Amino acid sequence: MYASHGFLRSDIGDVDVIWHEGTYHLFHLVLPNHDFIAHAVSTDGLAWRRVKNALFVGEPGEWDDDMLWTMHVTPDPDRRGQWRMFYTGLTRAEYGRVQRVGLARSADLFTWRKSGAPYPLQSPGAPYESGVDEGRHWVSFRDPFFYHEPETGTRLLLASLRVKDGPVIRRGCVGLARETAPDRFDFGPPLHWPRLYDDIEVPNLFRLGGRYYLMGSIREDTKIHYWYADKIEGPFENFHDNVLLPQGNYAGRICRAEGRILLFSFFSATEVVDGRPYAKKLLPPPKEIVLGPGGRLRLKSFHVFDDLVTDRAELDATSALRPLTGNPEARAELRDAMIYLACKSGFEAFLLPGRHEEFRLRAEVVLEGSGKTGLLLRTTDAGDGYYLALDLVNGFAQIRAWGANPSPEFEHAFRFAPLQEAQFRGAAHGPWRIEVVAHGTYLEVSIDGYVVLSLVDDSFMAGAVGFYVESATLGLKNLAIETLSRPVIEQAPEMVYTATHAPDLVTGGGIDA
Repeated sequence: MYASHGFLRSDIGDVDVIWHEGTYHLFHLVLPNHDFIAHAVSTDGLAWRRVKNALFVGEPGEWDDDMLWTMHVTPDPDRRGQWRMFYTGLTRAEYGRVQRVGLARSADLFTWRKSGAPYPLQSPGAPYESGVDEGRHWVSFRDPFFYHEPETGTRLLLASLRVKDGPVIRRGCVGLARETAPDRFDFGPPLHWPRLYDDIEVPNLFRLGGRYYLMGSIREDTKIHYWYADKIEGPFENFHDNVLLPQGNYAGRICRAEGRILLFSFFSATEVVDGRPYAKKLLPPPKEIVLGPGGRLRLKSFHVFDDLVTDRAELDATSALRPLTGNPEARAELRDAMIYLACKSGFEAFLLPGRHEEFRLRAEVVLEGSGKTGLLLRTTDAGDGYYLALDLVNGFAQIRAWGANPSPEFEHAFRFAPLQEAQFRGAAHGPWRIEVVAHGTYLEVSIDGYVVLSLVDDSFMAGAVGFYVESATLGLKNLAIETLSRPVIEQAPEMVYTATHAPDLVTGGGIDA
């Protein structure tokens, strides 16, 4: 986990990550001021150390003297060993209503120098909006992404732009300019215009398995979407399930590292300051983008978690399991080398030995009956903790914080807060492979090897772990729980970033994204 420490509201914004000679370089915005681009480094992609800030807003009167927005860092294709950073800038003279794209250069990724003409680039006009009298009365031209394909000589600059015509809130597109000579860009029609969204933010383009994949973040649902094409010029299509991560994960950027394509993004968690909730943005661990069935993109848990395992315990007997409520209709038995947990009427949870803080749980499960099942994570003896509900048949997962309200009043004696939910496509009839990572405030759930849930929450930081059944029978095998080393951030133990929930949040609610 990584966050931007600071007085009151100090958050990370959009991110970009480069892997170079064994080091991850993280560049990110700092909110709410947007007045500089910060730089942090890491050797494992989890623990970060802040270094010299990369870029600051311009001096008064310069084109970027108001705010700096999303950036993208890539090798300079014309200067060996050099780097280019495309970034978004706004000027005070225009009240920040016109977005432009500038360029900075570096020889070492640490010291950056802004470039002059022909930068900044600006929206060229038709087919794009280019004046404040159009559309939403501000000019979208931000979130640059440079795509280079050396074998074909292709150099594309993608950006979040809007076409001039059509319903105002359906004009968002991925704009396109080709670099035809060093620092010369010729604009063309959009690479992709879905004709559906207000903007397509933070676009990315990459090739995988012979196809081109275009990724972007959509404000309407606060999710990361993707499209695919057989040719780089499109047309780009989408699957029925073209969402990479559930709500709260946003502004994704790809990073190529050691033969892998990693997805970094920020997560908006709820924090309370002066009794008022607001969205606190943090950087969770990345995920690896892989190809799933039919060319669909899927995400795998970050492989570096394997290096954090300090202990491992396997469970192959029922004697160590502890029932939570003592329901007489419940039982645990060993049958055919599998542990079966059953409860005919009502609810029962079976807890594994020990108290767990940082852990990774793995198990292979089968389900009998038409009832409910799931997991309890970091739960107390009273059953307060995270409840991970799993509808394995229909492919639906939801995690919620559920427990006694520390300040109960009448019907608000409890807190029942759905935190995140998602659909998934796993094995049709099981067995299903379940994996849960709890690392500091980060929680991650994978089904059959692919990440389904990814979120940040600090409601419960330690407790028991187990499985629950409700009018169902759950079979378990290869059940193991691993202890992970403590998370660190900027060379110190991870802090808890979200605060005590406000009274009006006891029944849940969304985030201010």
